[in-house]
Amino acid sequence: MQHYLQFKDFSADEYAYLFARAALIKKKFKAYEKHHTLVDRTLAMIFEKASTRTRVSFEAGMYQLGGSVVHLTTGDSQLGRAEPIEDSAKVISRMTDLVMIRTYEQTKIERFAANSRVPVINGLTNEFHPCQVLADIFTYIEHRGSIAGKTVAWVGDGNNMANTWLQAADLLGFTVHVSTPSGYEVKQSVAGLRSANSYRVFDDPLQACQGAHLVTTDVWTSMGYEAENEARRAAFASWCVNRAMMAAAAPDALFMHCLPAHRGEEVEAEVIDGPQSVVWDEAENRMHAQKALMEYLLLGRQS
Repeated sequence: MQHYLQFKDFSADEYAYLFARAALIKKKFKAYEKHHTLVDRTLAMIFEKASTRTRVSFEAGMYQLGGSVVHLTTGDSQLGRAEPIEDSAKVISRMTDLVMIRTYEQTKIERFAANSRVPVINGLTNEFHPCQVLADIFTYIEHRGSIAGKTVAWVGDGNNMANTWLQAADLLGFTVHVSTPSGYEVKQSVAGLRSANSYRVFDDPLQACQGAHLVTTDVWTSMGYEAENEARRAAFASWCVNRAMMAAAAPDALFMHCLPAHRGEEVEAEVIDGPQSVVWDEAENRMHAQKALMEYLLLGRQS
């Protein structure tokens, strides 16, 4: 049994399989061909943080695989009434086949997984967002081919997305140019990298975008940090991905954003709605990549 709690939980070979499998699953979806590999399997989705894309992509994806879904929040279960995480894990994993959790601290999902009899997927924590970067790289491959040897520019907060991009670069052989305001840097110890060879740090976001094949960002204030909103607005004012940054990138560079986006804050409307943006493909690909992930965790490699 495998869990998927961080991007580095899988090998490069496993990711090669997942990207190929996601492409096949998406092709069948577009052709209205059934792909019911998880008939009679049940996914439990546990949300402590609000969600649009995570809920829709996992729920629709599981139904499309022929399975069913149980949706839980802290407000409608014992999870919000001080039942130990360990006890919830032991009960839920006896009744379902797979668990996806979207929560705050990474330690919560690790404690749940340690007591689960079924695979656990990280739908987002404060520290990591592996399913999003899985979909992002799949999207890049769709549009431009292999990401190996390429440069990804991360502009903005040193958050869960940044941590996950660094893990992906460390594993899959590309480079991340990181540019964050002072005080919001990525911490290598949190990202859990083997070395610092796969990323470079830039004070100037324009320089970080120079020659990049992909420019990506996120909101300035992630869920759970709303009290810092005004301070972050001031600190991040120069870290809005704009047309000048995209012009500095490679001529065929793509723009991505995990959404929701705030036009005029972390990205100009002309960029996110412009010809280099693939954010809608990226959003849809959460579903296809996660279908491949769920199938792999439950069935292993399929021919």
